Amino acid sequence: MTGADWPGSAAVGSIVHVTINGERRELPGPMTVAELLRHLAVRPEFVAVELNQSLVTRARHAETDVSSGDILEIVTLVGGGAPENPGAADASGQSSAFDPAPLKIGSHAVHSRLFVGTGKYSTLELMRECLAASGAEVVTVAVRRERLFDREGRNLLDFLDPRRYTILPNTAGCFSAEDALRTARLGRELLEGLDNPGADWVKLEVLADPRTLLPDPVATLESTRVLVNEGFQVLCYTSDDPIMARRLKEAGAASVMPAGSPIGSGQGVLNPNNIRIILEDLKDGDPDYPVIVDAGVGTASDVAIAMELGCDGVLLNTGIAGAKDPLRMAHAMRLAIEAGRLAHGAGRISRKLYATASSPTQGVIGR
Repeated sequence: MTGADWPGSAAVGSIVHVTINGERRELPGPMTVAELLRHLAVRPEFVAVELNQSLVTRARHAETDVSSGDILEIVTLVGGGAPENPGAADASGQSSAFDPAPLKIGSHAVHSRLFVGTGKYSTLELMRECLAASGAEVVTVAVRRERLFDREGRNLLDFLDPRRYTILPNTAGCFSAEDALRTARLGRELLEGLDNPGADWVKLEVLADPRTLLPDPVATLESTRVLVNEGFQVLCYTSDDPIMARRLKEAGAASVMPAGSPIGSGQGVLNPNNIRIILEDLKDGDPDYPVIVDAGVGTASDVAIAMELGCDGVLLNTGIAGAKDPLRMAHAMRLAIEAGRLAHGAGRISRKLYATASSPTQGVIGR
C-alpha cells in the first residue's frame, strides 16, 4: 500500500500519517528515513527498515523520503530479557585437544559445535552469562519489529557483543516463503550495519503449522533456492525426512538442520534412525558436509546422543533457557557436545545379547 491507497491520506497541514510496525502514527512533517529514526530515538545501526515492503539500505536512509500513507517496518534483533549485571566469563573459542579441526559451514569456520539461541531468558543479564558459559561462538537471533527496546530502554545488542559472537539471524515465526525472504534480507541489512560476519548467512525456518511448528517443506525448498541465488549461506531447519534433507542440499543449503523433535518440546532425538540415514546420504562423497540437529533438545544427554550419531553440531535454546538453573545447564550442554563428539570418534563397543566378562576367568579360586 502507498500514500495513494491510504483512505483519507492527504496530510493535514504539515502532519504526515504513516504506519510504523502496524501502528498508525503522526509525524510532525515530511522527513527522510534517517530523520525518522532520529525522531524515534532509534539507533540506526541497531535496526533495519522496510518502506512499503521494500528494504531501505542504510546507505539510502538519508535520501529516502517518508510520505503520508507509507507503511514502514523497523526491525531489530531480539532474544529474551530485562535488568542489569555486567561481567561474565569469556567463551573460550578453543578446540578440544582431541578434536582440533574447526567445523566449516560454507565460508565460516567455528570451533564450538554448540549453537545457542537468545530467547526465553528471564533477563538479558542471564542470557549473557549463559551464552558465555555455553562456550558458543555462534548465537541465533530473531528479527522482529516489536520490542526494539525493553521496558528500561535497552536493546538485545546492548548485551550481545557482535565483535565476540558470530550472529546467525533466523526467520523464526515465518509461515510463508515471502515472509521468510523479507526477514532474511532485513537480517542481512542489520548485521552488515554491525560489521558482523554473520551478515551473509541465515537460519531458514518456514513453518507450516503454529501448533506443531513443523516446517513447510515446499516453502522451505522454494526459499532456499531464492536465498542461495541472492548470495546467502542458508542453514535449513527441516524435519527428519531424509528425502527432504537431500533436496535441500541439492538446492544449495550450506547446512541441513533436521529437528530432533518438535521445537521446544524437550523430547530429544525421537528418530535416530532417520538422522543416521540423513548423515549417510548427505555425507556420501562429501564427508565434511555439516548436519546439525536443531530443536527438541531437553538436556545434556540429548546433545550427547546427537553427537554420538555423528552429527556435526547441535542448535538449542529452550533446553538452556527453560532449565531450572539455566547457567548450570549451559555448562552441561557445553560438556555434552564435547563428550558426544569424542565418543563418536572413539567408536562405541558393539551391542551383544549376552554378557561378556571384563575380568579374566583363568585363575579364579575354586576352579
